[in-house]
Amino acid sequence: MLRHTAACFAAGLALASAAPPASAQTLRFGLMEDSDALDPTLARTFASRMIFAALCDKLVDIGPDLKPVPQLATHWELSSDEKALTMHLRPGVTFHDGEPLDAAAAKYSIERHLKMPGSQRRGEIAPIDTVEVVDPLTFTIKLKQPFAPLLAQFTDRAGMMVSPKAAERLGDKFSTSPVCAGPYRFVERVPQDRIVVERFPAYWNKDQIQIQRIEFRPIPDSTVRLTNLRAGQLDLLERLAPTDVPQVSRDAKLKLGTTYELGFQEILFNTGREGSPVADARVRAAFDLAIDRNALNQVVFNGEFLPGNQWVSPKHPNYVKEYPLPKRDVAKAKALLAEAGQPKPQITLTVYANSEAPQVGQVIQAMTKEAGFDVRIQATDFTTALDAADKGNYEAYLYSWSGRPDPDGNTFSFLSCKAPLNYARYCSTEAEAALQAERGSVDAGTRQAAWKRLADRVLTDRPGIYLLHRKLLWAYGPKLTGFVPYPDGLVRFTGLKLN
Repeated sequence: MLRHTAACFAAGLALASAAPPASAQTLRFGLMEDSDALDPTLARTFASRMIFAALCDKLVDIGPDLKPVPQLATHWELSSDEKALTMHLRPGVTFHDGEPLDAAAAKYSIERHLKMPGSQRRGEIAPIDTVEVVDPLTFTIKLKQPFAPLLAQFTDRAGMMVSPKAAERLGDKFSTSPVCAGPYRFVERVPQDRIVVERFPAYWNKDQIQIQRIEFRPIPDSTVRLTNLRAGQLDLLERLAPTDVPQVSRDAKLKLGTTYELGFQEILFNTGREGSPVADARVRAAFDLAIDRNALNQVVFNGEFLPGNQWVSPKHPNYVKEYPLPKRDVAKAKALLAEAGQPKPQITLTVYANSEAPQVGQVIQAMTKEAGFDVRIQATDFTTALDAADKGNYEAYLYSWSGRPDPDGNTFSFLSCKAPLNYARYCSTEAEAALQAERGSVDAGTRQAAWKRLADRVLTDRPGIYLLHRKLLWAYGPKLTGFVPYPDGLVRFTGLKLN
C-alpha cells in the first residue's frame, strides 16, 4: 500500500510538472473522479457539477440555508393557479463568447434541456409546456400542471444557460468547448489529468472573483489527494476520507470544511434482471435486514456519516417518521430467503474503484453472508459503472447521489417509471401517483402526505436500499480564504482568495 501511494504521488508530481506552471493565482482543486460530458444538458455526475459551478451560472442559486437566491434571474413570480412562472433576467449579462444572455437565450437553453436527445434534464423539468419571451429580459414558463419543484430544479443544471450560438455551431461537440455565463470560461481538458478554466473578465459579478485560474485535477485515491495537498501540489480537495479527519484537524497548516449532504448513498437493485435473485422483493428485503447501518458507518467512515433509510436524512423536515431506521435482523432475513426459495443467493455488487467504495462493499459482503448471501464484489471505474447501469448490465450497484434542495430531486428521476436515472428499472403505479402528487402542489401538507404514500410503496418494494447520508468534507491549505461549505457539495468561487 505504501509503495502504491508513493508511486501515485510520484506520478502526480510528474503530471504536475508536465502541466502548465501554476501561478499564485491558480487554484488547484483535487477531485475524487474525472467529470463526464461538460454539457449541462447531458451531464450526470457530481464531478461535472463542481466544474459547472465555475463555468455555468444558473437562473437561481441556493444559499447555505437552502433558500433560493437570485443569480441570472433577479426575481420571479408564480401565477395564482401555479401554472406559470415569470422570470426576470439580470441586465447586461453575456456568455463567454460575447453573446447576450437574454430571454431568447433562456428560452433556447430550457427547450434544449427538454428536447435534446440524451438529455438528463428532461425528467427534471418535464411539466414545462412552453417558454414564451415577454420582452428582452423577461420570459414566462407555462406548465402542463402545477409543479412545486420547478424553482429548485433551476438551482442546478436545468437552470444553467448555454450560448445558443455556440450550441448550434458545436452541435454534439458542445461538451468539448462549453460556452456558458459563469465566472470562468473553459480553457482545456486533458482526460483523467486536468480541466482548466480562467477568469471571465466580462462576468457580471467580476469584482467578487479574485482567483485568475482553476485547475480541476481528478485524483481517485483519497490518500494521494491528501498527500498532494500537504505537499503543496493542491490548494483544495473535496471528499476527504472520513478516516483522515482527525489528522487534518490536528494539522495547523490545513483547514477543514464540513456539512451534511442533501443526497444519499444506496444499493440499487436491477429489479428487471431476469433470473437474478434481486428480482424478488423478498430477497431485497432480506438484504436490507442483514445490514447494520450504524456499524457500517463506524467501520468505514469513522462514524462521520449519518445512517439513513430514505431519500432524505432523518434530520430533514420531509423525512417520513413512520419509517424509522430499521434494526438488523439476521433471523428474519434468513426466513425471507427461505420463503423466496433462495437460502443462499449469489449477487454481484458493483462498486467504484476508489479508496472507499470497496471497503463498503467488503463490510456489506461480510454482514449479508451471515444471512446466507454470497456477495461478489466487482470494482470498476466511475464511467464504466454508470454506463452499465444505463444499459441494465448490473445486478446490485453501490450508488451515491449528491442530492437536491427539494426532495423531488432525490426521488422522481430514480423512481418514476420512465425517468432517465431509473437504473433499478422500477415501476409502480402507486409510487408514480405519489410522485405526481408531490410535484403537483406547493402546499406543504399535501406534499408531506404524498411523501408518506411514496414511502409506503418504495420502502416495501425496495428497488434500492438507502444506507447513509455523507458528511461532505473539504480540506484546504492556509493560502485559501473565503471558503464556505454548502450542503449541495459545490464550491462557490465568489469571494474565494488565494493569499
